[in-house]
Amino acid sequence: MARTAQKVESLIAEDPAMADALSVVYERTDAGSNEVEWGDVSDELTSGQWGRLIEKGILVDGDRGFELADADAVESALDDSDGSGASAASAASSADIDEMESTTWSKWDKLAAVASIGLFAGYSLKSVRAVVGGAVDVFMGPVEAALPFYVVIMILAMLTGLYSTLLQDNLMNMEKMGAYQQRMKDIQQRQKEAKEKGDEQAMQRIREEQMEAMGDQAGMFKEQFRPMVWTMFLTIPVFLWMYWRIGGQTPAVVPQKIILPIAGGPFDWQKGILGPMQAWIIWYFLCSMAFTQLIRKALNIQTTPT
Repeated sequence: MARTAQKVESLIAEDPAMADALSVVYERTDAGSNEVEWGDVSDELTSGQWGRLIEKGILVDGDRGFELADADAVESALDDSDGSGASAASAASSADIDEMESTTWSKWDKLAAVASIGLFAGYSLKSVRAVVGGAVDVFMGPVEAALPFYVVIMILAMLTGLYSTLLQDNLMNMEKMGAYQQRMKDIQQRQKEAKEKGDEQAMQRIREEQMEAMGDQAGMFKEQFRPMVWTMFLTIPVFLWMYWRIGGQTPAVVPQKIILPIAGGPFDWQKGILGPMQAWIIWYFLCSMAFTQLIRKALNIQTTPT
């Protein structure tokens, strides 16, 4: 029932005239008891409206004509449409979720996730850190030889901020995320209104919709986690290289100390500033946050759903 009601509200949200068209169909089927043909309603409906009802699955094939897929849901949705435009608009976003292709991970996404988990071992295993750090040093060694280490960290923070922003923009469907959030807000709002009115029938329909929305929550997590996997896959080696380079490799990084904003200094690169967070980590995060915000503004990239 909930699905049919959402489809009806979606149609009405897209075109308010569909409410009158559907009311005519509902009446001429005697509240869903009988079937209806195009000739029975052609005096009140356009062929486009008739086609939309069939296309959306509100009218389905019967024995001799067409019948309402769920007359009770149609009646309820028509009643709701009389006094709640917000509910209909929100139901449109719910229908959009149903029509969207579900998020799927490719084999490359799964491989990136497995590789990221493996790279995490570098934080505790010196042998892994040495292998990854040495491999990255092939590219970063010449850069570090030409620039002070704090500038190298700034460059790495800018690069990681750039590709993490681009990954979010390309791998996360913001429209879909926004539809997920809007659907949950709409369910909560309608649940509150139904409770205030003491409408048990509406409460039952909303509970059914809540159960269906549990699948949307899983889809939202998949949408959020996919770009995160690729960001970790590319960022962890950078962190391991910095950790490897600062952790006693020769020659020593230049300069050997850094002055941090607010905290002052100079501090050794491995000096704990905020609990276990060392000076180089604090400097990286400060640079990363600043560059990421600048990149998002410059490229006009939205990384949160509206």
